[in-house]
Order: sequence, then structure tokens, then C-alpha cells
Amino acid sequence: MKIINKQNNSRMCLVGDLDNQLGLKASFYGLENGELAVTFTPIEQHQSYPGRMHGGISSAILDETSRRVIMIDEPETWGVTVELSVKYNLPVPLEQPLTAIGRITRNNRRFFEGTGEIYLPDGSLAVSAAGKYLKLPIDRIADFDKQSKSGKWYIIKMTLWKSICLIKRKMNQRNPKTPSPLFIMEST
Repeated sequence: MKIINKQNNSRMCLVGDLDNQLGLKASFYGLENGELAVTFTPIEQHQSYPGRMHGGISSAILDETSRRVIMIDEPETWGVTVELSVKYNLPVPLEQPLTAIGRITRNNRRFFEGTGEIYLPDGSLAVSAAGKYLKLPIDRIADFDKQSKSGKWYIIKMTLWKSICLIKRKMNQRNPKTPSPLFIMEST
């Protein structure tokens, strides 16, 4: 199948950041048939049982694969996972180049559904997933800044103050008389 484009990678993403030392360093390629091919090589830090990739990592790859497919035909559309179902068929080895393939199975104005699979180097199906995603523009999903020169997305981190305020508000809603351990200070 012919590759029509390579999608941008995201900074500090577990699956798609090429610079994240503990990440999967996955690369995403749009194919002429509308599917998305993903290449990655799991390392020791992605381990569950000795020599095997953790099932949660498989789930993360397939979630990202199924979600990113929409950007082949709708580049400004992003998806938020509504549900994801994963089936584990074979153990996934570490330190071997692997491929995931994803496709859209249903698409309407507000939602899309996709499926994906992880294949072993011999072509055996290891893991499959089906997901449902809510369509949203990137600025409605998280705090992002698009750097126009590189075309890459960068997360703008929440300030510590904003995070503390959100945590304090949630804790006070649960039990307003219980002080949050985040706000207990030692006296000098």
C-alpha cells in the first residue's frame, strides 16, 4: 500500500513523541486506502511480564492509531475517546519492530468509530481494538499552541497555581471542613 503522508508527532506524548526517552517513538503514515500505518519498537520500560509489552501500552497504541485516522481526511479534526474495547490474541514482544494499522468504520458530524490492530513481525495479529471518538477541534481538547513553522503541536502546561486551585476546589466540594494536605504548611 502506498504512503500518502506522514503525520506530525506530538511533543511529550507517550505514543508519538520521538524525543520522549520512555515513549514508543511511533511514526504515523496515512495510506492511499484511507488507513493509518504506525511503526514502533517497544523497549524494556514498556514491559509487563519479562520480554512482553504491557497490555495498557497496546491499548494506548491502538487508541492513538484509531483516533489519528480521522486526520487523513479531516486534518483539523481531533478525537476524544468515548469508549475503547481491546482484544488480546498473542503476547507482544519487546525490542522488535511492530506495526499497527487503523481505519475509520463509521463517521458522522459529531462522532467517528475506528478499529485497529497490532501485528507481529511475522504478520500474526496480536491485539485488536475498536473505539468511538467525539470530534472536537484541538483548542477544545486541551491547552495547545500550534507552532506555525514546524506544524507540530506543543502542550502549554497548566500553571502550578491553576492546578492547586482546581484541586482545592474539588477537595472542598467533597468535605469543606477537611483541610487539603497540599495546603498544610509547617510553622517556622
